[in-house]
Amino acid sequence: MITVYGIPNCDTVRKARAWLDEQGLAYQFHDFKKAEVPGEQLDAWLALFGWETVINRRGTSWRRLSAAERGAMDTNRARAAVIANPSLIKRPVVSKDKQTLIGFDADQWQEALA
Repeated sequence: MITVYGIPNCDTVRKARAWLDEQGLAYQFHDFKKAEVPGEQLDAWLALFGWETVINRRGTSWRRLSAAERGAMDTNRARAAVIANPSLIKRPVVSKDKQTLIGFDADQWQEALA
């Protein structure tokens, strides 16, 4: 089963979900705003990809952090920041079996999920 983690009103999440629907791929959606960020998965994502990939450093949530917070960011601080503000995660995060992808790239998803 494919699980898509994200926020429903995020444009990239919408595109990703539309792509999955077009491909006829069934998935379960995990809404960070309603169901929170699963701590065990977050730890795995941070270990696998590093905080620099997990955190969306182009988004408004990142820009709202103070320069001191951004400059001092590390794995532990990133974890705490994401728990407090799930919008900091680069979206969507998708998992299937033991594979995890961050962000939407149709070509990458086609190869990994279809």
